[in-house]
Amino acid sequence: MKRVRTVLADDHTLMRAGLRMMLESMEEIEVVGEAEDGRALLALAEQLQPGLILMDIAMPGLNGLEATASLTKSRPETKIVILSMHQNEAYVRRALRSGAVGYLLKDSAPVELSLALKAVLRGETYLSPAVSRGVMSDYVQRLRADDQPSDALSPRQREVLQLLAEGYSNKEIARRLDISVNTVDTHRSQLMKQLDIHEVTGLVRYAMRNGLISPDS
Repeated sequence: MKRVRTVLADDHTLMRAGLRMMLESMEEIEVVGEAEDGRALLALAEQLQPGLILMDIAMPGLNGLEATASLTKSRPETKIVILSMHQNEAYVRRALRSGAVGYLLKDSAPVELSLALKAVLRGETYLSPAVSRGVMSDYVQRLRADDQPSDALSPRQREVLQLLAEGYSNKEIARRLDISVNTVDTHRSQLMKQLDIHEVTGLVRYAMRNGLISPDS
């Protein structure tokens, strides 16, 4: 049986170690790499070309949802499963929009992880039972009908918004994204105008509501 090359992405070393231990007991999985943030994951995925990625949402710099959206475009053949402690329906909807094929809560039992990965590898979508109630029955309709302002933001705007919400200064954001400070200022002004939010604390609350950062970031 050919084992599926798998990469783990989580900013907590102990979480990755525990997950690796569980995955290495599964005969269909081969863990080939680990990343501690979204940007490192993008580079690692390009290098290792995994068939499966398990990743957290709340990662610094580039969160799991944005990393998922980017990977879905660059590596559509890679199956992505989100691992999160958040049951918030907004996170689940954004994960599915971004291209994830699974959403598993971190407090799930090891047997559920095995069931989820087997389902995903069969080409199915898997949601933890705790988050599937109220989501699976109508998520297709909501994805088509939902017109949240965050959907109108460009990937670059969402990157800037996340970094602003994480407390980075305009100069730090410019350095991390390799753009000018003036460009960051422009994105910031456009975000505030587009979202009708005129202070950074409001942007932070908006980012939390829409799954760009977690409440404990």
